[in-house]
Amino acid sequence: MSTVLAYTSPAIGHLFPMVPLLQELKARGHDVHVRTLRRQVPLLLEAGFHAGPVDDRILAVEAADYRANNAKAALASSVETFTARARFDAPDLQQAIADVRPDLLLIDINAWGARIQAESSGLPWATFSPYTPPLQSRGTPPFGPGLAPMSGPLGRARDALARRLVIGAVEKLMLPRINSLRTELSAGHLPPVSGADEMFRTAPLMLVATSQPFEYPHPDWGPDVRMIGALAWEPPADPPAWLRDGQGSVVLVTTSSEYQADEAIVRTALAGLAGEPFTVVATLPAARTGSAGAAKAAGTDHFGPLPANARLEYFVPHGRVLERAAVAITHGGMGATQKALAQGVPVVVVPFGRDQHEVAARVAAADAGVRLSRKHLTPERLRAAVHQALGKAPGARRVAAGYAAAGGAVAGVDALEELVRVRR
Repeated sequence: MSTVLAYTSPAIGHLFPMVPLLQELKARGHDVHVRTLRRQVPLLLEAGFHAGPVDDRILAVEAADYRANNAKAALASSVETFTARARFDAPDLQQAIADVRPDLLLIDINAWGARIQAESSGLPWATFSPYTPPLQSRGTPPFGPGLAPMSGPLGRARDALARRLVIGAVEKLMLPRINSLRTELSAGHLPPVSGADEMFRTAPLMLVATSQPFEYPHPDWGPDVRMIGALAWEPPADPPAWLRDGQGSVVLVTTSSEYQADEAIVRTALAGLAGEPFTVVATLPAARTGSAGAAKAAGTDHFGPLPANARLEYFVPHGRVLERAAVAITHGGMGATQKALAQGVPVVVVPFGRDQHEVAARVAAADAGVRLSRKHLTPERLRAAVHQALGKAPGARRVAAGYAAAGGAVAGVDALEELVRVRR
């Protein structure tokens, strides 16, 4: 059996989807070590893993992409964040390797310095992406704007132009920084990369937590990119009494666990669904997991008197709520959206930034829900979108079946074990 060291970026939206892989590794007898958010270390220790915190300075570098007003600016902001964090997560992983002496590394796609350290370590390593990675593929629009797929010559021309305007511009900012880091952090042993695709594909294996029909076909990605379906996990907890005793259908409203000023979704849902025959359950995890400023902005005391059919919570296990949900309203986070779809629950997606426009586009393409622009977010339009989404349950069930067929954590760990065997 092998010793595995997993390293995550500082977001529960990246840790929680990785946990099923860690559980499967542990079930097969591997010795699993995790470096993640300090607040989540006790939870992982309770689950039987060896766990420790990542460098606190990583989380101190705020992800501010939600302030950008277009896809190019948002991607550029992410480059700023991940390159700034890289100077902390690279030596942090190096120290963890020295402490653990692992046989295999599993590295979060957003931990750019840790990726470079893993590549230069000489150890077998893989990346884990809880969202669709920004890789090029024939017939797929460029990552970022959330463009719908378009076939034919017109679609190819549109995608080429968008790729040049968005990805090309961001690469001009990213490549000098990432190549400087590659040279510095590897003491000159790693060659430069020529583009974003090459950077993201430096690992021998990438595990991606999604699959068709939610994800677009990617016949040219190759066997080193494995789509294994949605990986839904949440901390074990008893359902609250109000959920056990409640009657009727639920509309679940989610916001990001990494603050991005998306509490407007909750405020609009409370107003728009106040007279509807649903129990509205809204969650605000960033008020607990984010900075002091995020807690103040997203706190539950900023919403005034609640409608009689509404509950506002910092956190509640989404899985138990989704068992009774008719629709989920999400911010477009991959974890929350796929968790709903994995249970066959259609979604209304109101994207605010990051990969969320891409998630919303895939929801619409899979006919598993409704996409609603942030600019059009009003109580009336959100209420209409919820009623429209009720008719999208067949698409949501098709997506759920696709996730199951992809193999999940079992398929992911099969691939990891094969990687170790090949490298040995």
